[in-house]
Amino acid sequence: MLRQQLQQKLQQKLSPQQIQLIRLLELPAIELEERVKHELEENPALEEGREPVEDFEGEEGANPENAGDTVEDLSLGDYLTEDDIPDYKLREMSDRTERKEDVPFSVSQSLHEHLLQQLGLRDLTETESKIAEYIIGNIDDDGYLRRDLSAIADDLVFQAGQDVSEKEIEQILYVIHDFEPAGIGARDLQECLLLQLERKEKTPTVTYAIRVLAEYFDDFSRKHYDKILRGLSLDESALKKAIQEITSLNPKPGSSWGGSLESAMNLVIPDFIVEAHNGELTLNMNSRGVPEMRINREYAEMFQDYTANKANQTTEMRDAVQFVKQKLDSAQWFIDAIRQRQETLQRTMEVIILLQHDFFLTGDEANLRPMILKDVAERTGYDISTISRVSNSKYVQTNFGVYPLKYFFSESMQTDSGEEISTREVKKIMKEHIEAEEKRKPLTDEELAGILKQKGYIIARRTVAKYREQMNIPVARLRKEI
Repeated sequence: MLRQQLQQKLQQKLSPQQIQLIRLLELPAIELEERVKHELEENPALEEGREPVEDFEGEEGANPENAGDTVEDLSLGDYLTEDDIPDYKLREMSDRTERKEDVPFSVSQSLHEHLLQQLGLRDLTETESKIAEYIIGNIDDDGYLRRDLSAIADDLVFQAGQDVSEKEIEQILYVIHDFEPAGIGARDLQECLLLQLERKEKTPTVTYAIRVLAEYFDDFSRKHYDKILRGLSLDESALKKAIQEITSLNPKPGSSWGGSLESAMNLVIPDFIVEAHNGELTLNMNSRGVPEMRINREYAEMFQDYTANKANQTTEMRDAVQFVKQKLDSAQWFIDAIRQRQETLQRTMEVIILLQHDFFLTGDEANLRPMILKDVAERTGYDISTISRVSNSKYVQTNFGVYPLKYFFSESMQTDSGEEISTREVKKIMKEHIEAEEKRKPLTDEELAGILKQKGYIIARRTVAKYREQMNIPVARLRKEI
């Protein structure tokens, strides 16, 4: 049975401008530069430049009768103003260079290209070469072949029409194992390390290292050195040399081959620059990759021609003006969003500097104050979610190095005297004691908690374990050395 019913509902929706700003806030400097370049290429109404643009206004009374429903909401004043230089650009230091400096980067030979080049030097049949090329194409950036040979055989049947057995594929894989860098094409860590050791001169140390990996790899991974000593009948000195030989190997042979575009994109470019001079801090935004932007003059002239000339007010011209309006709106939204993004980042960083003033002057981690997103949000007037987006993937360059913005956020805890300190101070003390520990008998989490208690930090063992994991420090058993 159908029934009509009246219902009230409160719903919040984000406008396209808000969505655009949210996405721009999350972008780090290098991705923002690419986003600006993309927008300049895609939108013909947006152009780069900071020369003053005249304000084109239609003559009074020139609005035609048949254009009321299409251009009544179009005003050139919305797009062209006397102030063409965004506020965030005026905040840059006066001694910064006005000329945009493009820093080109060269993309060197990739790992796959290097392997294919070596393949070309081998005397293989056409079928063997195709198998080898397919294997090389499945080697990941770390240099490993993580796909099963059976899956590769199936792919060769369906995609290349090559009906080959796993044994044949394995024989070709052994050829690739002989390529540079050593360990390339390994199917697991054990095989990778063994491939590297097999190329070394067979000294007693290398021979023992090969036996450790071949016969006691699991025990070596778990650092059960006592079992290895008994099984190989070695003394501690010989085993220690063998372990040093193993740890000198490269567990990711492909990682040494940089130069790809992805590697270039992973470079850290600071979004902020904080400099300390004579006890004073100065903040600068790294806006080199964000040029001044303005509305295209030709599009503005098209408005003037349409509103002032009755002969041009045809159906085709109305459609063209609607297209122009869409592009102008998009361009203006983007310029406003970039301006608002920079102002939001500027204000947020100013508050972070205010709260962490002592650290930016000294670089001493002990001077970091407890600070959470809410502290910054209250002082900036922004929402906590906005502060979270600003701090994500952003970096600041200081006199003491480059830090991620999230580095400055930490929870607080109280000492036995009631003093409030940052958890980073506790982590620093933990790290210092772990680095100075006796490697034959590393400090357990319980022992670390006892040391911290003696220093006035009342922390449970599980909290010590959490802080240790956050610092990527393994448990005591895995830190053990001979």
